[in-house]
Amino acid sequence: MQTYSGHLCYCKASSYLVFYNLSSADIWPPPQEGQDPYSMEGIPEDLNYELQMKDGIVHVYDSAEALKQQQPHSLPYPDLETFAIDLSHVLAMIADGPTKTYCHRRLNFLASKFYLHEMLNEMAELKELKSVPHRDFYNVRKVDTHIHAAACMNQKHLLKFIKTTYQTEADRVVLEKGNEKMTLKKVFNNLNMDPYDLTVDSLDVHAGRQTFHRFDKFNSKYNPVGASELREIYLKTDNTIKGEYFARLVKEVAKELEESKYQHAEPRLSIYGRSASEWESLATWFIQHKVHSPNMRWMIQVPRIYDIFRSKKLIPHFAKMLENVFLPLFEATINPQKHKAIHVFLKYVTGFDSVDDESKHCDHMFSYKSPKPEAWTTDDNPPYTYYLFHMYANIMVLNNLRKERGLNTFQFRPHCGEAGSITHLVSAFLTADNISHGLNLKKSPVLQYLYYLGQIPIAMSPLSNNSLFLQYSKNPLREFLHKGLCVSLSTDDPMQFHYTKEALMEEYAIAAQLWKLSTCDLCEIARNSVLQSGLSHQEKKHFIGSNYLQDGPEGNDIRRTNVAQIRMAYRHETLCNELSFLVDAVKTEGGHSPSE
Repeated sequence: MQTYSGHLCYCKASSYLVFYNLSSADIWPPPQEGQDPYSMEGIPEDLNYELQMKDGIVHVYDSAEALKQQQPHSLPYPDLETFAIDLSHVLAMIADGPTKTYCHRRLNFLASKFYLHEMLNEMAELKELKSVPHRDFYNVRKVDTHIHAAACMNQKHLLKFIKTTYQTEADRVVLEKGNEKMTLKKVFNNLNMDPYDLTVDSLDVHAGRQTFHRFDKFNSKYNPVGASELREIYLKTDNTIKGEYFARLVKEVAKELEESKYQHAEPRLSIYGRSASEWESLATWFIQHKVHSPNMRWMIQVPRIYDIFRSKKLIPHFAKMLENVFLPLFEATINPQKHKAIHVFLKYVTGFDSVDDESKHCDHMFSYKSPKPEAWTTDDNPPYTYYLFHMYANIMVLNNLRKERGLNTFQFRPHCGEAGSITHLVSAFLTADNISHGLNLKKSPVLQYLYYLGQIPIAMSPLSNNSLFLQYSKNPLREFLHKGLCVSLSTDDPMQFHYTKEALMEEYAIAAQLWKLSTCDLCEIARNSVLQSGLSHQEKKHFIGSNYLQDGPEGNDIRRTNVAQIRMAYRHETLCNELSFLVDAVKTEGGHSPSE
């Protein structure tokens, strides 16, 4: 099952859901060098379709008459009842004793098999890498597959930027409180501080021991010197200065990536679902400040904070939040001429993320008898699984509509398995292209084995986890890598966790030192990061080889990836043997001989 790039299509198979990703890169290639990435030319015409939110999913109709007769456009629409039944099947499977024993033994076998491979082939892999001209770990492409835009700079960078803006723009109006307009100088006077005296310690944006298992304290680290005013001025896209400082910070980070050449990032920007105007505002920020960079693609994160909006009476029900998040995207797809800014911005958006503290208590289970989103009017937050299904469903319908129009499509890559119930990982297994974190897979051998068989990518951030949920030495990344799961390294929040200008290289360096990873290990992780990223098909061909979609050594261009062909052959043969062994085991269990 390929899970590398493209859009979600839905089918029912083997009593659970399988999602095939069809690459859309040939449909909508990125701008070539010299082309204007913000060009408003060649925008498709209006389709004159009608839209309606129904059961939390946007439905598309060919005309007003089709809407009246409730005859949707011929797109596949996912079914909540089928999803709930499939969810219960997988939950029963991961709780089954014999299945747990079987998967535990197979995973131990995979770990032992890699240890044997390493003993026999480590020197041969190294010899193979030494024969590759020009290429080494430093100049293979690496993608930071999980990073939040509001913390994409390190603490020293932010401190320097704050001091620079104060020195040059102290009298600029940067904040409005009530009817009062405040200059940068007045903001700092009200905080009783002089930016000249600030240090990284007094800035206090770095996570430490005090944030361990305290997600609330971690969130407060987004406020420089503990002041929400500074967060609004420097780290927001929608403020009095129209997000100018934040755009300048992001562009400085992008410039450093471009100078490094071989590093790319997919920063997350937030859409909250408070109002339908958020998309227009974010797209306008992106275009006005010219934030595009060839070394960046963008992810949209949707925080799971319906309960906060509902308690403040900002939205009437959960469906309204979904409508505010997704309806503008459908409108911009159907009539791009009316929503030019959103249309242009979406060219550089590769996917969606679902974010919040997974350790928050909530009802983990739901059934198809749960209230529809329009009827979810209580102040309680819907379960994680409820969020994931409705986000997946809307992304799936949107992707199929955009594919019809020849537009780029989106992946679904939620935060999952960092904390909380194992149910989260089951939900993601059924709906997601990639996940971020995945720590709790170590608690379930069945799920871990399923993620291995499906080669579902996992973006892991050990330094982030070390400050929040799991001591670095206990992080399962090395174990997952050796067994053959598709893992990559990512930074999460450089502002909170990293010290150097090259946060991603810092992440690789610490992992290599602590776990004694070989050059081939590091390059394999880097290759995985390109595969699981939202980079276009053309870019992936250029970065890791023209045949990268093929399995095994045939799909690996060692001159670009610096991953030994011996390693690629081992990974492919091991996975094929495992799938073959599983098929034989199922046939034998079902009363058939393996030869049949």
